[in-house]
Amino acid sequence: MRYLLMTVLAFAFSLPHQPVFAGGSPEKEEETADPSVEHYNRGTRLLFSGRYEAAIKPLRKALAVNAQFAEAHNNLAFCLRKQGEDFYAEALKHYNKAVSLKAKLPEPYMYRGVLHVQMGNTDLANKDLATLKKLDEDIAEELEWVIENGKEKEPDQFFGVTKTIDS
Repeated sequence: MRYLLMTVLAFAFSLPHQPVFAGGSPEKEEETADPSVEHYNRGTRLLFSGRYEAAIKPLRKALAVNAQFAEAHNNLAFCLRKQGEDFYAEALKHYNKAVSLKAKLPEPYMYRGVLHVQMGNTDLANKDLATLKKLDEDIAEELEWVIENGKEKEPDQFFGVTKTIDS
C-alpha cells in the first residue's frame, strides 16, 4: 500500500501544474516581453540620459538576442560614436547594418552622416543627406546644418536616435 501511495504521489507531482479555477480552464501565463526589446529600452533610456558608455552594454545584449534589430544597431552606433575616434569604425559598421536592415528608417542616415563629417567624408555625408531628404525633411535639415558647420549642435538633440519601443 505504501508503495502504491508513493507511486501515485510521484506521478501526480510529475504532471504539469496549472491551477484550475471555477470555470475549469487553466490560468494563462502572462506573456513575457521580448528580451531584446527590454535590453534595447534599457540602453535607450541610458542614452537619452546622456550615459552613452553605460548604454552600450544593454544595447549589445539586445543585439545578442536579435542581431536583426535595426534600431538597436542605430542607437549602439550613436553611443559608440560618442566614445570618440577609436570607436568610429565600429559605429560605422552598426549604422551600415541598421540601414541594410531597414532602409526606410531615417534615423541611421542622420548620425551616419554626422559620423562621415567627423571622419572628413563630406561626400558620403551628402549622400546620406540626399536619402534623408526623401525620408524625413525635418531630420534632413539637422544633418544639413552639421554638414555646413562641420560639427553637431550642442547640447545633444537626439535627432537620429530611435525611441524606446513598447514591448
